[in-house]
Amino acid sequence: MLALPMNADDDWLTVGKLVAAQGMGGELRINPSSDFPERFTKPGQRWLKEDNTEPKAIELLAGRQLPGKSLYVVRFAGVNNRTAAEALVGQKLLVPSSDRPSLEEGEFHLLDLVGLEARLTSTGPAIGQVTDLTAAGNDLLEIELLSGRKVLVPFVEAIVPEVQPSQGWLRLTPPPGLLEL
Repeated sequence: MLALPMNADDDWLTVGKLVAAQGMGGELRINPSSDFPERFTKPGQRWLKEDNTEPKAIELLAGRQLPGKSLYVVRFAGVNNRTAAEALVGQKLLVPSSDRPSLEEGEFHLLDLVGLEARLTSTGPAIGQVTDLTAAGNDLLEIELLSGRKVLVPFVEAIVPEVQPSQGWLRLTPPPGLLEL
C-alpha cells in the first residue's frame, strides 16, 4: 500500500469501516456509511486509514453485499489470507471527496448531515448538532443536545421532515419522549 499526502480531512470521504475478516482467503467485511453500493463492488483504487495516520492506497478487486444484511464483503489486492485481513480490521475505507456521485435536486449526501444544527422549527433556535451517523437498517443521526447529552434519532422523513444542508440545519419532529431518553 502506498501512502498519500493528505492536505486535510476535507479531502476524503469515509465510506465504510472494515469490521471483520471473512473466511480464510483474505476477504473483509465492511460496514458501509455510503448509500452507493458501487463503492464496495466496483473494482478500483480506494484508500484505508487508521486513526492519526495518512491514508494508504489499496486496490479493490471485488465486492458483494451479504444477502439480507447491510454488510459488504470485499477483496483487496495483496490481502490473501485471514492474518493479512485481520491486520486491516478497524480501518476506515476512504474515497477522495471529489468522487462524490452527482445528486438529483432535493437529494444530499448523508455525510453532509454531520455538523448541521438540529431544530424543532425551521426558524427556531438550535436544540443541538448532528455529530455522527450510524448505519443500522435505518440510518440513525447522533445528535448532541445543547445540554451535552447525545441522542440517536432515526433518519426517516416522519422524524426529520426537512433538511437544509446549504443553510446548515435540519428540522426534527420527534415523537414524545425521543429527546428525553
